[in-house]
Amino acid sequence: MPNKYQIAILGGGPGGYVAAIRAAQLGFKTVVIDKDNLGGICLNWGCIPTKSLLKNAEIYDNVKNHGKDFGIYTKDLSFKFDEIIKRSRDISDKITKNVEMLIKKNKVDRIRGFGKLISQNEIKVLDKDGKKTETITADFIIIATGARPKVFPNIPVDRENIITSTEAMSLSEQPKELIIIGAGAIGIEFAYFYLVLGTKVTVIEMMDHILPVEDVEVSQTLEKNFKKRGIDIYTKTMVESAQVKGKKVLVTINQNGQKKELTADKVLSAIGVTGNVEGFGLEELGIELFKNHIKVDKKTYQTNVSNIYAIGDVIGPPWLAHVASAEGIHCVEAIKGINNPEIDYANIPGCTYCQPQVASVGLTETKAIELGYELKIGKFPFMASGKAFAVGEREGFVKLIFDAKYGELLGGHIIGSEATELIAEVALARAMEATGHSIIKTVHAHPTLSESIMEAAANAYGEAIHI
Repeated sequence: MPNKYQIAILGGGPGGYVAAIRAAQLGFKTVVIDKDNLGGICLNWGCIPTKSLLKNAEIYDNVKNHGKDFGIYTKDLSFKFDEIIKRSRDISDKITKNVEMLIKKNKVDRIRGFGKLISQNEIKVLDKDGKKTETITADFIIIATGARPKVFPNIPVDRENIITSTEAMSLSEQPKELIIIGAGAIGIEFAYFYLVLGTKVTVIEMMDHILPVEDVEVSQTLEKNFKKRGIDIYTKTMVESAQVKGKKVLVTINQNGQKKELTADKVLSAIGVTGNVEGFGLEELGIELFKNHIKVDKKTYQTNVSNIYAIGDVIGPPWLAHVASAEGIHCVEAIKGINNPEIDYANIPGCTYCQPQVASVGLTETKAIELGYELKIGKFPFMASGKAFAVGEREGFVKLIFDAKYGELLGGHIIGSEATELIAEVALARAMEATGHSIIKTVHAHPTLSESIMEAAANAYGEAIHI
């Protein structure tokens, strides 16, 4: 007899395991099925291990280039690339084990294997050799199978010379030269990491500027920083081909009709992701897809099959771990009958963890103008922040965008130290429908970097004190 559950979840990433825990909290008998360690790409090969690598780079960079500013001098400063990689892998292993413990603590059953839908209520579990190990039934099924890097025919990923982010964080040797195709958050984070360690880095982006989804002013500031540090950046540039030639990779680019050939030891393809929809039995059940992602009702995350739901990267952008987790909680609460407001996809923070960090939420200045808003814009440079001065992190700024008519906070954009932490205040302010003056009149602790948010709001209304 098959094991029977109320909720079965395919995939144990930040969407799946969070949904499983919340389901158990709500009293559902729950199982989560994943052939790999829990945590998905995020905990195993993405968010967490990359932040470990980036912290290594940040510390090395600060000591090497700024130590003397703090009266700290080192002799024969060096690093061991293999130990940097090992630290990242060790952290990933520890945190995924913690997730396994959370699953056990919450009395969620955990099945290691590949789950495939064989009917609306049945899942067969296959082992690594493709042999069935068991069958389970469930009243509700949540698909949280995630996404993987896109591969294009003209950039044939072989995972040795032309690599993805997975290989980029676990190379056995540091490349002397690295070409990164795609200047989104993943590409830019690896550009910073390898730059700091001494790799010659080239970034190629087809859009007008790096970090294309960010406010133009922020992207331009980061681009100037990267170029000053020695990164070659090609924007408005198409990659025609990438070919392995002996021990090198030859990349042919086209910029404004001008072709050029570049070579490097490794090429990192960082040009987006695509949903993991193949092999799970979706087509056989008639589950509707859209652009290689599962189509869902964003109120409940229900697919066109009444008892089957989907969350996370497999349903499309934004491909962010915190979005997947929020969707997982929202989904199981909807199944329980809890009537929550829909997730506000216009208020999702985006973060890039290079140095200086970049973070944003809401509308960019360009988008706000396109939508017809009359704006009040406030900026506060970290150069004018006492805390930034004290900690030696004076690069960057906070930029807040307000609707001039009603004072609504439309968007916030930060480049600088701890931007990825500071953005939470802006997101909360937007969620609470804060106005410019409500931010100005909220007393911020001194000295802090967060004062810069208050000062930026004050600047928008001509009330800034420190600039």
